[in-house]
Amino acid sequence: MYIEQLYTGCLSEAAYYIESNGKAAIIDPLRETEPYLQKAKERGAEIKYILETHFHADFVSGHLDLAAKTGAPIVFGPTAQTDFDIIQATDGQVFELGELKIKLLHTPGHTPESSCYLLFDENGKEHSIYTGDTLFIGDVGRPDLAQKGGEMTAEDMAATLYDSLRTKIMTLPDDIIVYPAHGAGSACGKNMSSETSALLGGQKQTNYALGDLTKEEFVKELTKGILPAPQYFAKAASQNKKGYKSIDQVFESSLNAMSVDEVLEAQKSGVMVLDTRREGEFSEGHIPNAWYIGLHGQFAPWAGALIEDMHQPIAIVADSGKEQEAIMRLARVGYDNVIGYLDGGFEAYRASGKEVRVIPSITPEEFKANQPEGQVLDVRKPSEFENCHLEDAQLLTLDYINAHLAEVNPETSYVIHCKGGYRSVIAWSILASKGFKNIIDIKKGFDGLKAAGVPYVQPELA
Repeated sequence: MYIEQLYTGCLSEAAYYIESNGKAAIIDPLRETEPYLQKAKERGAEIKYILETHFHADFVSGHLDLAAKTGAPIVFGPTAQTDFDIIQATDGQVFELGELKIKLLHTPGHTPESSCYLLFDENGKEHSIYTGDTLFIGDVGRPDLAQKGGEMTAEDMAATLYDSLRTKIMTLPDDIIVYPAHGAGSACGKNMSSETSALLGGQKQTNYALGDLTKEEFVKELTKGILPAPQYFAKAASQNKKGYKSIDQVFESSLNAMSVDEVLEAQKSGVMVLDTRREGEFSEGHIPNAWYIGLHGQFAPWAGALIEDMHQPIAIVADSGKEQEAIMRLARVGYDNVIGYLDGGFEAYRASGKEVRVIPSITPEEFKANQPEGQVLDVRKPSEFENCHLEDAQLLTLDYINAHLAEVNPETSYVIHCKGGYRSVIAWSILASKGFKNIIDIKKGFDGLKAAGVPYVQPELA
């Protein structure tokens, strides 16, 4: 028996490779198929099953491409309806994998079709459970993403999840390993741990959702304080149900080197120029009206949250050798319309003599010594803002900036910050592209302000 967790930090997502006697199963694959194909090739194994825990909303799965390249069937749980062929497994159905057995447990609640896969070892003993978004380490999946046909509320789904956890998972032995689909950083839960696996017995003791709660208490706790889902979630889930362009086609249409003039002409026609370098590099010089989302951060989720049109044509500005990575990570969340990348990167643009825009910025120390005129704009999450913020700061959470643009005025002067400097540069680029001209960025964000001794408000202590 061989098990490997394939974790992708950008999406806080875990896929799984399970193998026995030359037969392998892949659980919840990402869109790029090469890592799974290469793993099987290296180990001399055949991919026999592609197992999906549910219709993922936070990324486009690789199930279709992987099935096309291996001939392996795609397995979903009961109630799953797709526009392509699948094995719609029944609750309790067992799949043999070499000397192993994998049993599907239908665990609705996060979504109606959500299922877990219980792995039995060579001796027939329960070894591990692959819980998708049903059970995380320290948390459970949010219940508001897929109310069946609009007939079930988030409260209804939470009540269903309560039953699933207690009848299908909590009855299992304490010594089995829990392998979830996500860790900390995912928007699929509220307070999940940074750990990516744990023993079930430990979760029964420490995970609030598995505690001694009545159904009513569970529903109340689970539905409290849920932030709106990123706007791309429903679109990605739809692609996972209906199908999508193959990743090979995406690369074929996207890996086009473009000259400076071609990029600028494309921008004039409505193509988004997306700069993926470090925030410091973007701040020191970029193409006017380019959007910024750095590859070194949670690039794909931010692209999905902020680029509202999945069909938006995009031209990439990237460090040399990073162009394909940018295209792949956009495709992971369903953005397949990259038309090319700036040949030679921003260095080529700077050498062309075209206009270079810089971000006006100040250090935390400069802010403390002589605060510039303007409204302080805090683009962190509401929970961060509620914990502590600068006096008289205005909250404009980056995640929902497009929906709340009416709350800011292009004619007003703003001083903008986030926690560490990444999100504020993203926000600056979006606002600048929409005509805001008087925005100063605070380098190093709120962390830098605190370190510099700038006074702040802690409402819970007030």
